[in-house]
Amino acid sequence: MPNDHRLTELDTGVRVVTEAMPSVRSVALGFWVGTGSRVEGDGQSGLSHLLEHLLFRGASRYGSLEIDQIFDAMGAEINAGTGKETTSLYSRVLDVHLERAFDVMADMVWLPSLHEVDAERAVVLEEIAMYEDDPQDKIFDVLGAAVFAGDPLGRAIIGRPEVIRDTPVDAIRAFHRSRYRPDNVVVAAAGSIEHERLVELVAASVPGDARVGEPPPRDAPSSAPQVRFERKETEQYHVCLGGTGIARDDDRRFALRVLDNILGGTSSSRLFQEVREKRGLAYSVYTFLNHYAGTGQVGLYLGTRADNLAEALAVVGAELERVGDDPATQDELARSKENVKGRVVLSLESTGTRMNRLGSSVLTDVPVLGIDEVIERIDAVTLDDLRELAAELWPVRRLSAAGIGVDPDVFGEAIAPLGLNGTLEAAAA
Repeated sequence: MPNDHRLTELDTGVRVVTEAMPSVRSVALGFWVGTGSRVEGDGQSGLSHLLEHLLFRGASRYGSLEIDQIFDAMGAEINAGTGKETTSLYSRVLDVHLERAFDVMADMVWLPSLHEVDAERAVVLEEIAMYEDDPQDKIFDVLGAAVFAGDPLGRAIIGRPEVIRDTPVDAIRAFHRSRYRPDNVVVAAAGSIEHERLVELVAASVPGDARVGEPPPRDAPSSAPQVRFERKETEQYHVCLGGTGIARDDDRRFALRVLDNILGGTSSSRLFQEVREKRGLAYSVYTFLNHYAGTGQVGLYLGTRADNLAEALAVVGAELERVGDDPATQDELARSKENVKGRVVLSLESTGTRMNRLGSSVLTDVPVLGIDEVIERIDAVTLDDLRELAAELWPVRRLSAAGIGVDPDVFGEAIAPLGLNGTLEAAAA
């Protein structure tokens, strides 16, 4: 399967990337912006997320209700998301509606009206309250704060209530100007798309007074392992272990995904089988990966009742020790490689997935590899590759731990046999 994407950089700095899929009648279209929680200052925590919400409150030529009505009339949905390093606004429409959809989305991105700000502040504050009530979500930010202590990567994407509530509109507008710059935006599309026509649309949409700036520095964070716990009345203890990983452009990311599958990324993985299937100690147990500029994160999640916590963590500890000594059998390696290849290829039958891959890769300066090349990289993974990654990333002594539950003493006693280096810090949720 060839690498058929096309990339054009305009004089304004906007990059346009497309991939034609002649067999479909739809187009997945997205605007990708280099802003997220990692690029926010101390007093800006959550502004990227708030601004993402405010895009839907209207722009220079389209009101909030009108935006909804236009996409409803096209049988389409428009949505957005904010991450640590990127924000995206995206939709999937019939090819005959592309120009209409683009016109509305471009107006939202370049010229948001920033009206009804107080109403949207209230919406985001409710979202934060909902998030605080869901320990199965919040535990990942508790872990992030432990792994990336003192670094913006350790902040919650959703933001702090006081920033959402109190930041003046002029400061929000200034933040938009500083981040939603042409040189910090990628327009991506996949499906029934003509590259040259999209380039024309993008070129005509950029405001004449748009500025070019320098991206903020992103030093790779480093900190000693920490153990953090938040008290909350819950039926289960929610636990994460994790540490720094590898950067998004590290060639070892293919081997790490294969290793992740073996340790805890699938239903046949070691952790799932040992913790859930054989012993019934948890409903949910899995590993996860995040890749950023210059660094990354590995982690595992476990949710279990208090009377199962110590035993479940003992099994986790044994499996982490095992993966260092014996990261995979030949059967596990072969099965995991086929799983990763299957997931990659099947996901790319979706125009939305292809657009996401194009937009995020170009924005973050990661080469867009052809599918055949991706498969070759996965096939090339060896047991030695897995052994080196396990030795580097998964020794318990380098991991931080996070917990949410009723009693920090119960949590502390359960993790003590693991031999973590951090000292337990407990706080009320």
